[in-house]
Amino acid sequence: MPLPRLPRLVDAALDRLVVPGYSRLGYLARSAGWAATPPGALAGRTIAVTGASSGLGTATAIGLAGLGAAVELVVRDRGRGETARAEILVRHPGAQVTVARCDLSSLADVRRYALDARDRLLALHGLVHNAGVLPAGRTETDEGHELCLATHVLGPFLLTRELLPLLRAGSPPDRPGEPARVVFVSSGGMYTAALRTDDPEFTGGRYSGGAAYARTKRMQVVLAELLADDLAAAGVVVHSMHPGWADTPGVADSLPGFRRLTAPLLRTAAQGADTAVWLQTDREPGRCSGVFWHDRAPRPTHYLPGGEEPAAARAALWTLCVDATGSARPV
Repeated sequence: MPLPRLPRLVDAALDRLVVPGYSRLGYLARSAGWAATPPGALAGRTIAVTGASSGLGTATAIGLAGLGAAVELVVRDRGRGETARAEILVRHPGAQVTVARCDLSSLADVRRYALDARDRLLALHGLVHNAGVLPAGRTETDEGHELCLATHVLGPFLLTRELLPLLRAGSPPDRPGEPARVVFVSSGGMYTAALRTDDPEFTGGRYSGGAAYARTKRMQVVLAELLADDLAAAGVVVHSMHPGWADTPGVADSLPGFRRLTAPLLRTAAQGADTAVWLQTDREPGRCSGVFWHDRAPRPTHYLPGGEEPAAARAALWTLCVDATGSARPV
């Protein structure tokens, strides 16, 4: 039997103190009170995971496949995707796992992949936006967009729009308790950044990959709220979450100093991915939309009073996404 859940005040204190809440200590303390997910909870559901060739993406796919989902690994490098697929099948023989190539930073490639997916799939019951980058220097895509903005914001926005027919098919009106679910894997680093719509391409000032990452992770959280409203009529729910501090190849490559300092406290990739899997599984997040989660609980998007984004800034983010991707549907 699971232990009792942490009292809310203790849980909130762990969250505000960051280190105990984001580390493996917070995960272990909270997870002791979680009920086990029934085997086969995702049987009959098809879920796509972007950035699924390593780290949190592979861990998310492993968790979903272990619960019976058919999983589509959406990856930039097909060879690495096939390696991830083989790893999943070792853990879950007989799982339905496909590999599809898509570079989320390329709007043209997003459209190509979405067209292919609409031809192959009957329905999509879940979409996990996990693909991420943390560039050392400012880089533009072939379409002229800063790499973090393209990968974390514009590509996921367009992909969600392009896959809407499949997501709508995965949210049948006669099963209102089982909507298709879109999940953005954000970062606790978004707390350090405001919503910047005055310079979304980061052309002004001294460029910092870490700052660009945090800015666009903040954008993801706001975008999830906007998409939640936009897709409500289609019966699709949208959430965002952050995984805490997880030991992944991305952290090792991009933040080696941070990893050396915090190595004993880092979560496993599976622990970091747990909430993304739970959001696709549990009934609670199927009954709401536009919520920011960490360790299976709603979290505030701002710690300081009055930090909420002005309506004009939120509208500007939506306009940026619509204009940059050529998507004309209103919010």
